[in-house]
Amino acid sequence: MPATLLQAAAVTSAATGLLLGGCAYAALWPQSQLFGHVLVAGPNPNHIALTYDDGPNPAATPQLLEVLSHHHVRATFFMIGTFVRQQPALVRQVAAAGHLIGNHTMTHPWLAWQSNTRIRRELTDCNHALEDTLGTPIRFFRAPHGARRPFVLRTAAQLGLTPVQWNVTAFDWNPIPPEKILSHLQRGIAHNQRRHRASNLLLHDGGHLGLNQPRLASVHATDLLLHQHANTATQFVTPEAWI
Repeated sequence: MPATLLQAAAVTSAATGLLLGGCAYAALWPQSQLFGHVLVAGPNPNHIALTYDDGPNPAATPQLLEVLSHHHVRATFFMIGTFVRQQPALVRQVAAAGHLIGNHTMTHPWLAWQSNTRIRRELTDCNHALEDTLGTPIRFFRAPHGARRPFVLRTAAQLGLTPVQWNVTAFDWNPIPPEKILSHLQRGIAHNQRRHRASNLLLHDGGHLGLNQPRLASVHATDLLLHQHANTATQFVTPEAWI
């Protein structure tokens, strides 16, 4: 192959790699705004939002509610529609405690790779499950794994949902002890404070594989974090504070 053709092929390959890398970043990086606006966090470094995905979970959510109540803290729960249908009383218990509840799709798929029809059905069906249970509109949405593409965000907007991502990851879907979860949270909060940003913490009170996933380590880590921030300037908020 002539040198010019080899050079052209190399340039094309590099451009393709950059394009694919950019698309992956836009689809999967939690804070990316390339495919459309997502709510991450506000500018007040003393703000922390506790957000929990994949519930409701009878094996952990009630204990988490007790911890939050003890510390007088309001959190956000992004719930899976199939579990909402199975645990309506627990969903109402979360709402009665004053916490914010959001849409986390019906079955927790990677939305970025789904058809338009599947995406719309996942968001719509979860909204229906939550609104049938609570009798109030749902205003917030988190894509499973954070994965989205432009159609996901357009559909959320059509349903009146604000997409919410995160900027601190607890990595608590892994079987790690509470102290390790707390370490991840502390490191992320400190990083955001250095950048003069609020912290939006991704934790889990459930697991998408089914009900009764073991999440008590996340509950304990939450308790440790709240004790640590008692009597400080920290304000625990929900994403509503950043709109």
